[in-house]
Amino acid sequence: MLANGNVPSPRITAEVLLMHAARCDRAHLYAHSDRELTDSEWVHYGRSLKDRLEGKPTQYITGHQEFWGLDFLVNPAVLIPRPETELVVEAAVETVRRHFPPGSSVTIADVGTGSGCIAIALATELPQAHLIALDHSPEALQAARENARRLGVEARIRFERSDLLHLSSGEPLPPLRLVVSNPPYVSTKDAENVMPEVRRYEPPAAVFAGESGLEAYTRLIPQAAGLLESGGWLVLELGYDVEEGVRQLLAGGEWDEIEWRRDLAGIVRVVMARRFKHEAGGGDEHGAHAPKR
Repeated sequence: MLANGNVPSPRITAEVLLMHAARCDRAHLYAHSDRELTDSEWVHYGRSLKDRLEGKPTQYITGHQEFWGLDFLVNPAVLIPRPETELVVEAAVETVRRHFPPGSSVTIADVGTGSGCIAIALATELPQAHLIALDHSPEALQAARENARRLGVEARIRFERSDLLHLSSGEPLPPLRLVVSNPPYVSTKDAENVMPEVRRYEPPAAVFAGESGLEAYTRLIPQAAGLLESGGWLVLELGYDVEEGVRQLLAGGEWDEIEWRRDLAGIVRVVMARRFKHEAGGGDEHGAHAPKR
């Protein structure tokens, strides 16, 4: 059925939906392959198959997605965590461990936290870190907070509604040592080329950035420059066609030690940049300013 409906990986999808209907894991499913589904489980399974054939992502049907080895609850208010975003977590963890003394306090802002996957993964890897999870969507913040509670790191993450790095409350953020983000980067002009299940089901504000695809970066990079401590770091996920535009945004003299990382397909997926480190007493013309909007 799923194969005829052009659903990717139909066998795996069918198994995942069957496990969801039967409320069991794969080991139990194979160990009890002769077990008949109950009437209610058949109804649940049939409804799930119908939803998937209509294009609803499997993760929104089951309500779960694995990321960084952790089980996240997901719903249509949040972007489904992708494997490539683990490259952002990997880069951020490496940056903290390489550039900040062991055991030192590190304040990290995760901009556009969605399900909380980046902030929570960082909290599990960096026990010395204090996380601030930011999102414009109250529903996304609620989902992120619930995931943090389930995964045991809620006490170490502050959740705030914001427009990028500008808090909705109007309060200032503390000085930051790391800003990390998977911002929206798909151009609205490319909307018709986006997979239908993404276009129809995932939150548009987390997918589409505007006509150029650079709109979020254009605002976020100057904001980060205004809030990061001298020598602090910015780690961003990139869309496949925004590299050159982001290079220009980072070329204004506020950033150095810029590094670009590719995914397994050879696409530049992550950029890491250090807030230009001024010598002691040399002043910092940006650090004293409020972030630009």
